[in-house]
Amino acid sequence: MTASTSRRCAAVAAATTGVLLLSACGTGTGGKTSLRDQLPEAIRKAGVIQVGASYTAAPMIFRNPQSKPDGLDPDLAAALGKLLGVEFRFQDVGPFANVLPGLLDKKYDIAMSGITDTRERQQGVDKDNKQINEGVDFVDYFMAGFGLMVGKGNPAKVATLDDLCGRSVAVKKGTIHDDLATRQQKACEHLGKPLKVLQVDADADALTSLKGKRVDVYITDYPKAQYNAQTVDNGQAFDVAGPQLQPRPYGIAVRKADSKLRDVLTKAVNSLVQDSSYDGILAQRQLTAGAVQNSVVNGGS
Repeated sequence: MTASTSRRCAAVAAATTGVLLLSACGTGTGGKTSLRDQLPEAIRKAGVIQVGASYTAAPMIFRNPQSKPDGLDPDLAAALGKLLGVEFRFQDVGPFANVLPGLLDKKYDIAMSGITDTRERQQGVDKDNKQINEGVDFVDYFMAGFGLMVGKGNPAKVATLDDLCGRSVAVKKGTIHDDLATRQQKACEHLGKPLKVLQVDADADALTSLKGKRVDVYITDYPKAQYNAQTVDNGQAFDVAGPQLQPRPYGIAVRKADSKLRDVLTKAVNSLVQDSSYDGILAQRQLTAGAVQNSVVNGGS
């Protein structure tokens, strides 16, 4: 191992949150072959990692004009596939609320869909801390908070969560924003200003409701809010109100039983981070603000 490689590995080992799994920095053969050999046998034989996703989360993942998966998640998956010598094959599972249940039902090997790594998802509990499933592990690879999308010019004059009281908001079902809006409803009730919440299946439904003034705000991930504000109607339809709020990690979701696959993916992400491939992928999507210094497991605890 060279001195520079040793320093990079030491930096990776210095993570302060989550359970760190070191990157491919050993003194063995290293590189693509060694990482591929560490994959579960069934995946090595198939040469494919099946990926579940909801194509409703631009710029993380969406369907391009050729009906192919596009966005940061497919870009990162392609780079991981080259490193591991396997194909990451995406399938659209419909609404986001289907993504993690499909993973737990073993319909695919992993899930990549701009999924926020939370304690509740790790432990398989709902917002009331009731057990609903066995939970999943996350290989973290990006940081993002949430944003408040509003009509152009911010006619509702909102910038904070408390500004939502007395308003109406749209959220996607099964997201952390859905849970956030439910909690905020209780806070608004105490102020005597009820908050109305519209649950939708896709960004497009929320944006239509916001544009048609059926809701005042769409709560979504900040990168998605920025993307839609910049692209819909050439940037003339929406704004993002206020700063990014409560940033958390996004993670590749893996079943608890598949720790071997989880560990290899963590090493692979860290390898991309160390050789700057990761920075290049984010730069192409103008998402460098969400870069992580290293990948950890379950850093959203």
